[in-house]
Amino acid sequence: MATPKSKIKFPTSADSPFEDGYDIAGERDALKDLVEAEEPDEKDPRWERFMDLLEREERLRQEHANRQQRQYADPIVPDHEARALKAIGSLVADETDVMAIHTKEAYRLFIGRTRDESPRGYGITSGKKVAAVLRSIWNLSANDNPYADWILVQVTDRVGELRQQLEHAGKHFQDDLDKLQARGLRVSVLKSRAPVEVELGFRSPYGYMIVDLILDFDWYARVVKTMVQKNRLGDIEGKEDLYQMTKRIRALFESTLPYQKYLLREELRLLSRSDFLPGASDEARKRVEAAIGIFGAVSQPIFTGEVRPRHSRRRADVSEAEMRLLVDVAQGKVDTDGSNLNQENTLL
Repeated sequence: MATPKSKIKFPTSADSPFEDGYDIAGERDALKDLVEAEEPDEKDPRWERFMDLLEREERLRQEHANRQQRQYADPIVPDHEARALKAIGSLVADETDVMAIHTKEAYRLFIGRTRDESPRGYGITSGKKVAAVLRSIWNLSANDNPYADWILVQVTDRVGELRQQLEHAGKHFQDDLDKLQARGLRVSVLKSRAPVEVELGFRSPYGYMIVDLILDFDWYARVVKTMVQKNRLGDIEGKEDLYQMTKRIRALFESTLPYQKYLLREELRLLSRSDFLPGASDEARKRVEAAIGIFGAVSQPIFTGEVRPRHSRRRADVSEAEMRLLVDVAQGKVDTDGSNLNQENTLL
């Protein structure tokens, strides 16, 4: 920053933003009484230094505001080009995403079934509803909600496990079909004459995670039905395989509902990690007690951010000091009232 030459003496520092090395923090400390005075004394012998300080502070504010308006672009970039950064719109797809499903079993998982229409009196939670639930919880992660992170990590892990099971079982059957070809019988996996095409409008990555699971199950169901048709599996075996896999996926879908039911209540909607820290308000303490009472304790790696969701709307990174405090709270070394704990029990 260019600075006019001045005969005023002032402290200097190596990291000064001014060419003459002016130490603005050091000067503020030196003139602290004038800076903090409601009506500074103009007759003070340091008045000229004080005016110089105020002028430099104002110049720094103006230059910071200008850099901010220019989106901190390189000085060589013209103002109109720098400010155009804010005018860039969000990304959109040229075409709607479409999912093609070949089996009724997979499509039933996607659309679900109401309890009233179920032959056995058991409803089926739809994959579309689960995607909406996960989107709501994903939105909560923007509040630095540890339970939102916990749920997203858990569901992601369980979906990953199910997809691995589908891949492993399907590959086993596919290998059996490939052996037929080695013996001279070429067999292709069955597919629908008229697959259902579904337009997808999911607004979170977790909706597409559910789509991946359903498509994997659809392929698995096609392979199983092919195995039955080609006499590699019996009718009962094929139905049982599909039933057991459907049962596991439905159990996962059902498990997501209570999270949305409680976390989106007004009493818990504002829950965040800061509620667990010393000095939190009474309302924050109530949210913490309610969350732990309903869901139990969040594991330390989730609470401290060591383990994070694959996708999160959280934007602020935790500082080292905040991380140490979170770890202390998680390990029970610091109570939420700020006192040290001399016991082994952990808060989370």
